Amino acid sequence: MSSSTTSDFVLSAVNLQRTFGAVVAAADVNINIRAGERLCLIGSNGAGKTTFVNMITGYLKPSSGQIFLGGEDITQRSPREITRRGVARSFQIPQLCLHMSVLDNMLTALHCNRANSAFFRPARDAASLDQCHDLLARFALSDHAQRDVRELPGGVRKLLDIAMALTGQPRLLLLDEPTSGVSADEKFSTMDTVMRAIDASTNTAPVSVVFVEHDMDIVRNYASRVAAFYSGRVLADGLADAVLNNPDVQRHVTGFAVAA
Repeated sequence: MSSSTTSDFVLSAVNLQRTFGAVVAAADVNINIRAGERLCLIGSNGAGKTTFVNMITGYLKPSSGQIFLGGEDITQRSPREITRRGVARSFQIPQLCLHMSVLDNMLTALHCNRANSAFFRPARDAASLDQCHDLLARFALSDHAQRDVRELPGGVRKLLDIAMALTGQPRLLLLDEPTSGVSADEKFSTMDTVMRAIDASTNTAPVSVVFVEHDMDIVRNYASRVAAFYSGRVLADGLADAVLNNPDVQRHVTGFAVAA
């Protein structure tokens, strides 16, 4: 696939392969993501979802294949370089400084996402504080701004981790199981908050979201598109309803028929 074609997409993964010795973690993975798309990755543990996310973010290099971000080949770029180009992620286990306040976690993330010269700027300048408070408000976290993270429940920590990922104003946001550890009665409100905050982004182009999820209720309600992974390959990729009702996906991934 040529770079002129890949420039039509926020991200293009082309023939990605990743092996660990005799273990094939990714095989012939081809995925294109458009601006503003909401793509969910599903599959059992070890199916290749996290391997794909780690290759996109530069934490793991593919054995072969290419990754394009807006037409630029980022396959061999470092995680920091990829972040600078507009890719951000949250983690299944939030990566937070537990003994710091919510606001200080936000300021730290913002400071780290600036260009290198910004390390000579104060972290608590007025513009930085305004940006952080705006993000906290969008995630309904303003009341927690001065609390230490160690005092927060799991669902609030999840929201903070995602808010921190948005400090760099990314064009592609990767969320690793955003509802894991969140109580059943809070999972929909948590995802509502996340999606509203992302939609309120001040980016010139809509933010594309790729999220890994095991809860099929969340998948059906928040994904415009689903890619089902099985044994390192993309078993099906398309509109959420079509993929979730695919017999092969039901057999190998979800283990059951999804009610219409």
